[in-house]
Amino acid sequence: MIYLLALTAIPLLFTIANSLSMRVVHKGQAKEINGAVSILIPMRNEAENVEGVLTSVAASLLIPEREILVLDDHSEDATSALLQGFPRAITYAGIDLPEGWLGKNFACHQLVTHSKGEYLVFVDADVRVSDSAIAAAISYMDSLGWDFISPYPRQLAETFFERLIQPLLQWSWLSSVPLRFAERAKFPSMIIANGQFMIVKRQPYIAAGGHKAIRHEVLDDLELARLLVKSGFKGGVADASGVAACRMYTTQTELFDGYTKSLWRAFGSPLGAFVMSIFLFLTGVLPLLLALAGYRTAWLGYFIVVLSRYVSALRTRSTPSTALLHPLAILTLLYLIIKSWYQKSTGQLMWRGRSVA
Repeated sequence: MIYLLALTAIPLLFTIANSLSMRVVHKGQAKEINGAVSILIPMRNEAENVEGVLTSVAASLLIPEREILVLDDHSEDATSALLQGFPRAITYAGIDLPEGWLGKNFACHQLVTHSKGEYLVFVDADVRVSDSAIAAAISYMDSLGWDFISPYPRQLAETFFERLIQPLLQWSWLSSVPLRFAERAKFPSMIIANGQFMIVKRQPYIAAGGHKAIRHEVLDDLELARLLVKSGFKGGVADASGVAACRMYTTQTELFDGYTKSLWRAFGSPLGAFVMSIFLFLTGVLPLLLALAGYRTAWLGYFIVVLSRYVSALRTRSTPSTALLHPLAILTLLYLIIKSWYQKSTGQLMWRGRSVA
């Protein structure tokens, strides 16, 4: 039992250490940006997000020289029509997807090709930024001497499964990666990034190969960050929950499909996925099972890992109310990992009507 308690303590120790030391983007860091800024938004069937995201980025302050570029990637809903109502955004129609490319990667590649800015600001359609978010993130990135920054938005959750699963996004890296050490050590496996809101200087992006070099990668954000670090450039993740927010999914089906499409790649290999699944089960599920079976000491292990999730949720303005359901969240995640590998091996992985297998 002592070994199990030690395992459950690892996520809590990492979470506390990272919560106290992690980089943070906040409003007060915003300064006027001297260089040109290109705000790049890929869209495919994003009718429900057109107005929200464009109104959001158009209100950005302290960016005198900017352009807002949208790539309409063969949308089949009202996206194209709605974009016509935003003349401040320049909209490009996406060309046919070449063989070997994934949709979002090619959309981002096209946007960069059309852009002119020194700073490339990638923003997903479901992200909402405050008026100071982009200027603050660029100012902070420059103050650190970084070439890229991944300002992690607050993850909004409304339905039961959103509230259960979405807090795992921040918890997963807060509880497992020593962030400040990772910045210095530059191990690819420790790189954290979120493509929902990501800023890269143009020259490093091009020098590293950009999205063309990761055209087939389903975790484009992580792989782009790893590519930049491998190419000798500096950057990292920062909490931006105070200046940006994102609601990734609105239904259980969307959420399950979204995670299924990419979890097979999250741990590097089948062996990596197996090892991590065992660790998640031992620390996230087994303590509660043993506690319910009468092992009183196991309750301590359960509450330790629940506390790690609770601290993570508070630190990133996520959803702390489902922390006690962490074992159920881990069981759901394990199911999605298995489903992802099965669909990958059988060529069934799909996202937004396109194959990602």
